[in-house]
Amino acid sequence: MTQLKSATRRAALAMAVFALAGCAVGPNFRVPAAPAVDRYTAAPLPTSTVAADTAGGDAQRFLEGRNVPERWWTTFDNAELDRRVRTAFEHSPTIASAQAALRQAEENAKAAGGALFPTLDANAGVTRSKQSAASSGTGTRVGPFNVFNAGVSVGYVFDIFGGVRRGIEAQRAQADFQRAQLDATYLILAANVVTASLQEASLREQVYATEQIVGSLQQELDIAQKQQAIGAKSLSDTLAVRSQLAVTQATLPPLRKQLAVTQNQLATYLGVTPAQLELQPVTLDQVKLPQDVPVSLPSALVAQRPDIRAASAQLHSATAQVGVSIANMLPQLTLSGSAGSAALKGGDLFSAGTGSWSIGLGLLQPLFHGGELLHKKRAAQAGMDEALADWQQAVLTAFQNVADSLQALQYDADSLKVQNTAERDADKLLELTRAQYRVGAVNYINLLSAEQQYQQARIALIQARTSRLADTAALYAALGGGWNGADSKVATTETNP
Repeated sequence: MTQLKSATRRAALAMAVFALAGCAVGPNFRVPAAPAVDRYTAAPLPTSTVAADTAGGDAQRFLEGRNVPERWWTTFDNAELDRRVRTAFEHSPTIASAQAALRQAEENAKAAGGALFPTLDANAGVTRSKQSAASSGTGTRVGPFNVFNAGVSVGYVFDIFGGVRRGIEAQRAQADFQRAQLDATYLILAANVVTASLQEASLREQVYATEQIVGSLQQELDIAQKQQAIGAKSLSDTLAVRSQLAVTQATLPPLRKQLAVTQNQLATYLGVTPAQLELQPVTLDQVKLPQDVPVSLPSALVAQRPDIRAASAQLHSATAQVGVSIANMLPQLTLSGSAGSAALKGGDLFSAGTGSWSIGLGLLQPLFHGGELLHKKRAAQAGMDEALADWQQAVLTAFQNVADSLQALQYDADSLKVQNTAERDADKLLELTRAQYRVGAVNYINLLSAEQQYQQARIALIQARTSRLADTAALYAALGGGWNGADSKVATTETNP
């Protein structure tokens, strides 16, 4: 028994040194180079956007080369918004699912590492048997009798060509993928909560503004009906006001429907049912528009955006799988040994004369598998090509998202300025038309037209303010949301096991 252990240790040590001295077959992983550009848009960014003389109309300055803060939603300076995001992080099942997937991947990576070590198993058993006279060799029947056995067995696969190490590398890359996926889940959830909260605030204000206009039209209808009763106005005037009132009232149910749907969606983001949702109101006036907008360098975007890091980890795993498929076509050297004891009585186990041992070295060279191994290698190479193309597409999509958001902020500022002017002019026109109507200078049609213009301008102004805030959040998310992946980022240097 002692001799077996000593021989096993010497053979395992010698072969381990030999195996570790070799290189792993297959390509070594390198993170592809980022696009050689120094900006996101075709034209250089302006220093800042235009300003508008209204709430939320401050100019936004683009700070190129600055990274987005990790808790980017706090730049809107709204406590309820911050509370909602934190609540979503704590209670959303999507976060719990991503965390569990990461733990699973990490455990699988650790499990794969066990293939580098020898296996050691213990076994014990008892067999009851009977032999016929012919099979006993003595001419007489033997048995029935019991045979007790116990022993240990050891096995080791020498990783000469690095197939095992490539397999471990692939599993670790899958853990990196799930880590990036978790970051992406946090980022997407935060962006969804912020965007839905801004939409809820916008819809609240649109409902309130429409209700005010309905109230104004209702007063005008009451006046028209009284004037018609005394013969001062015609039925057509009354019908015109009533029609405009009905048209305006008809816009309220769709707005309230959108508000309810948005609140129900917020409940899902926050990890509760709609019946359990408890929200403090958020108004657009309470949400600060960030004036200093960081814009990460393109190289930083590739390194920190979660979906690109996830694609990079998938490429890493696919590259390692090529090495695994090549190693499976090459010779495999295994060491096996066993030691044990067998006796007819349980108490005689490990007594003198009952022991046995064996040790063996095996070499396996695949010769013909019907093309299976060759095609698996080609499939692995195709998988690597696919993962590279997916990485390239993820990078292109990321650059498009950032460019879209940057240009949206510029156009949003222009739109808000124009909408602010339109709303003020519509308000002045309405007041003037009302004054003219009171003295009989204009008819009801002119007044109702002015009411309609003001209603549309006021709603458009609310939507323009919301767009600036929502597109700022979209830019933060497009830039990676401040998750730089310091603990989970895929290595940016060559991997050579």
